[in-house]
Amino acid sequence: MRYLPHTPEDIKEMLEVIGVKTVDALFEAIPESCRSKEPLNLPRAMSEWDLNAHMDALAATMAPSSEYRVFIGAGSYNHYIPSSVPYLLSRSEFSTAYTPYQPEISQGTLQGIYEFQTMVTRLLGMDVATASHYDGATALSEALLMAVRKTKKKRVAVSSLCHPFHREVIRTYLGPAGIEVVEVPYGEDGRTDLAAVGAMDDVAAVAVQSPNFFGVVEDLASFAQVIHAKKGLMIASFTESIAWGLVKNPGSQGVDIVAGDGQSLGIPKAFGGPGLGLLASSKALMRQLPGRLVGTTTDLDGKRGFVLTLAAREQHIRREKATSNICSNNGLCALNAAMYMASLGGTGFKRLAQINHNKAEYLKRKLMDAGVKITFASATFNEFVVKFPEGFEKTYDRLLSRMIVAGLPLGRFYPELAGHYLLCVTETLSKIDMDQLVKEVTA
Repeated sequence: MRYLPHTPEDIKEMLEVIGVKTVDALFEAIPESCRSKEPLNLPRAMSEWDLNAHMDALAATMAPSSEYRVFIGAGSYNHYIPSSVPYLLSRSEFSTAYTPYQPEISQGTLQGIYEFQTMVTRLLGMDVATASHYDGATALSEALLMAVRKTKKKRVAVSSLCHPFHREVIRTYLGPAGIEVVEVPYGEDGRTDLAAVGAMDDVAAVAVQSPNFFGVVEDLASFAQVIHAKKGLMIASFTESIAWGLVKNPGSQGVDIVAGDGQSLGIPKAFGGPGLGLLASSKALMRQLPGRLVGTTTDLDGKRGFVLTLAAREQHIRREKATSNICSNNGLCALNAAMYMASLGGTGFKRLAQINHNKAEYLKRKLMDAGVKITFASATFNEFVVKFPEGFEKTYDRLLSRMIVAGLPLGRFYPELAGHYLLCVTETLSKIDMDQLVKEVTA
């Protein structure tokens, strides 16, 4: 589709309708000091083909990520994607599907979402899942708002081991609504402090990430028991979906709401996006779920059909009764994740999770044998924290120049862990890659 700009006549007619004389008048609400007074410094206009060539040249200056050996996860993970997924996703009937407001002509889209919801509930062990959200951070924020609406309490507890970026989004979401966010500290074992939650009163919910930001697997069942005794809700979050192929799922541990990111489910890292927000709950809370839910029914002839159900969005009901104003179900990413899960199947998913766990444990053991300190002794999935020797920053930079990213420095997010690094291993890294890392960091 070509971009067709408005003609001067079009612009004049639109300005007359809205009652202003110039386009500049539309920006008078912005302080003059914040407005640019000079033309944008843009290169000369190019033809479509020249622009494509220019973009190709820019892309060529960036080294392909596959050439790097990246030992960073921290919420965005490298996984192999079956060839069937991008091939099927590229079909035009999938990539052009729009919001299914008219079910009679959107059965394919609705069925795709329904299958996605079904697989998410099975993966997480929950009763019902939404048609997806923007990313894990917004899904977790919406989960906390669900708890506030349900319990009528204006205070929530969030583990300090939830992803730092997710916690920032939570504060942005809940702060303007006057909801107090209390961060729960972590202990020497790299787990969220259960006793600290037990000492809290009048809390709508506690949100605990598992595996947490340090890669440590949390005891969700114990947190659920404590918060339920206080008449609050238990929320589990996550960033690595593959973990649930091996780790006991949240639903079996008494969790009320699960919110996390599905980027690992066949979605490339793509320099930081897009992500995929997964949100699921128990049946008792399904009317509090924001966004879209797709259900199945039968028509007058007894044929199976799919429809939007329990609509709780501002387009469908009175705005003051709406639970969410999320306008996109991230449909293509959700379909991507559904294709990925279907391609792996239950057995393949479990095997992939086992491979991720085993490879991380191999690297952990090799580093320990080389004298590197593993910070936390608790069980981990495919990430763990290490303390490298003093002055490792120079080694880190040297490795970067050799296209090895030796983990994520944690001092930026946890000042008390300066000099510590978060390492991640997935199936995309080989034994040779891991052995070379150990050799380089201990040289």
